[in-house]
Amino acid sequence: MPTKARERTWTVSELAAELGVTTRTLRFYEAEGLIAPERRGTVRIFHARDHGRMRLILRGKRFGMSLAEIREIVEMYDGAASSERRQLEVLLVRLSEISQDLKQRSSDLRRTLNEVETVADQCRSRLQDLAASDPA
Repeated sequence: MPTKARERTWTVSELAAELGVTTRTLRFYEAEGLIAPERRGTVRIFHARDHGRMRLILRGKRFGMSLAEIREIVEMYDGAASSERRQLEVLLVRLSEISQDLKQRSSDLRRTLNEVETVADQCRSRLQDLAASDPA
């Protein structure tokens, strides 16, 4: 009988390095109950479930989601296969909101940048006027 392939695991420092976060970040999400590494004495062992959950958490953070929103999505990650539909529906609603917010911010930034460039052009023009009227 073939042996089951050994599941990939990570130590806290290995997972932190792979995900580009600090070990403190991992401990924070553990304290929040979003990940639950196995304990072997004082060593934390992270399994594929923790890795997947951390990827969801970090993606949610990048998207600007609150901890409560991230928790809702992450907790559905472990649910029955039928919860995948609910997870995707919730995520799509939130992603739509994030998309609208980012589009508005982008528009605001373009408008502000145009204003900055206009004022800079006015400053340059005024400096040229001052230089031209300055008796040398």
